[in-house]
Amino acid sequence: MSHRGVEIVLGRLATDEAAQQRFRESPAAALAELAGTGLELNAVELAALAALTPNALRQFADALDPRLRMAAPSAPGRGPSAGGGGREL
Repeated sequence: MSHRGVEIVLGRLATDEAAQQRFRESPAAALAELAGTGLELNAVELAALAALTPNALRQFADALDPRLRMAAPSAPGRGPSAGGGGREL
């Protein structure tokens, strides 16, 4: 068991607004999507991550310096979103 996958998932959920939205809509589907990228997550880790409340994640994300967060893609006609640079962790 490696915590590297957990760290990556937590980082993504804290810094990526699109990932946060997917997690709010369906934690299991969002985690399956992230795990599908090759992250090593066991059943205990997946269950613990799925038990996170969206509110707790939002509070943690809000506490981060905005330069560390990735904005969700902007709507057409609104221009590029600030700080939306590289999407991969």
